[in-house]
Amino acid sequence: MENLKKTVQEIIDLIAAKQNKDANNKLTEASEQLDELLDLAEEDEDLLELSRYQVLLNQLFEKINKE
Repeated sequence: MENLKKTVQEIIDLIAAKQNKDANNKLTEASEQLDELLDLAEEDEDLLELSRYQVLLNQLFEKINKE
């Protein structure tokens, strides 16, 4: 999950730097990481935290594609 956190921060940094194409590529990478983690998650706490990342990734997607 640490990898996902790092990737999300990189996306936010790229958006701030107005590098939306790179941010979108990283977003795809993060979505794949999230899918893998969701497939492996067994604990409710993990699923809850991953669902928060899912919402965050959706919001970042909207932000990237709005500009």
